[in-house]
Amino acid sequence: MSYAGDLTPQEAWAKLEDGAILVDVRTEGEWAHIGMPDTKATRNDPLFIQWNLAGGIPNTQFAEQLKRQLKQQAPEDQGTELVFLCRSGARSVAAAIAATEAGFTSYNVLEGFEGEPDRHGDRTVNGWKNRGLPTNLGKH
Repeated sequence: MSYAGDLTPQEAWAKLEDGAILVDVRTEGEWAHIGMPDTKATRNDPLFIQWNLAGGIPNTQFAEQLKRQLKQQAPEDQGTELVFLCRSGARSVAAAIAATEAGFTSYNVLEGFEGEPDRHGDRTVNGWKNRGLPTNLGKH
């Protein structure tokens, strides 16, 4: 494994309570229409950096955007752990690997924000929002 490890949504929340920063790597459309994690009960606001841009185009500026946003949010703290979140836990693995390569301690959230689809294709099985962790629901 080329990043610090995988966390369940509940383990990720515990990391956030201990000072880690959540990085949501979904798309702007997902944030707007599906919802966003709400971390106001922790010390840090989440960062929102798309792993893929519109049309699935890779965000070649991801590492630079991550460094810039972290410098703005935690300018004095170079050792902050990062917890990466996407829809189901795939893009966040790639982002955690890239962040690790950039020098950060990085974790992936298993199940993602929405989790796995049920037998009808609805994402109601698991994931951040289905486990009851705080969210700001998007507009449907």
